[in-house]
Amino acid sequence: MNAGRESDGRVVPAKCPNKGGSISPAEGMEGRRPTKENTGQLAASQMQSWGNALAGLRRVREAAKRDKRVRFTALLHHVSVALLSNSFYALKRGAAPGVDGLTWQEYETDLDKRLEELHSRVHRGTYRALPSKRAYILKQDGRQRPLGIAALEDKIVQHAVGTVLNQIYEEDFLGFSYGFRPGRNTHDALDALSVAIMRKKVNWVLDADIRDCFGSFSHEWMEKFIQHRIGDRRILRLIKKWLRAGVLEDGEWSETEKGTPQGSEISPLLCNVYLHYGAPG
Repeated sequence: MNAGRESDGRVVPAKCPNKGGSISPAEGMEGRRPTKENTGQLAASQMQSWGNALAGLRRVREAAKRDKRVRFTALLHHVSVALLSNSFYALKRGAAPGVDGLTWQEYETDLDKRLEELHSRVHRGTYRALPSKRAYILKQDGRQRPLGIAALEDKIVQHAVGTVLNQIYEEDFLGFSYGFRPGRNTHDALDALSVAIMRKKVNWVLDADIRDCFGSFSHEWMEKFIQHRIGDRRILRLIKKWLRAGVLEDGEWSETEKGTPQGSEISPLLCNVYLHYGAPG
């Protein structure tokens, strides 16, 4: 396996950057703007590329379902231009920009060329994760919750990698796990709780909250947990880059020694992986 070259150095960007779950064909093709003279040919090519991407993801999921012990050593090739495009259109279009200062609308300009170049950097190992931009939101108790706003290209790649990894972990995660999972929400969890209380003998219900779940887990243990199922060193390096990219606040970079920024595309999946292996069942 050729892992390619790697750049893990810290990056503090200027204005311009250094250029999961169930998905549908419609999402991947949204918003594309082929020229009039080759509309039909280009649309057919895009549909074929997206169809191939979906077929590859289905094969990953089937393999994960067949054998819960298998380690996947070749996954990065599933991060195709078609999947990156799907991930771009899955992002929130009005989201605040990260340290790159780049908005969704700006990136859509000349999108095909941008994604081809991003795809090349990811597969050559020269893609570099930028630090998250620190922001705060007010909690109900008056305290501030720190968020990390990722650069746009980091969001795209994280979403694409998360989509691939979800094909594996959605076959592994337990049925009573609902947080931050594709096709599941708090209402589903409440419905399941209601059914359990009505149909089974329940003596007590525990209401608990994990303190600073995103920001407190060990990077060392996270990497060990991920390696239970993921053996592709290029995917592992990407995850390590995101965990160690740091945070930029008021122009000053600080290292993230533990946890992952709340608000990034990959953080919910990483948190669920950590809880799956590290929390008592």
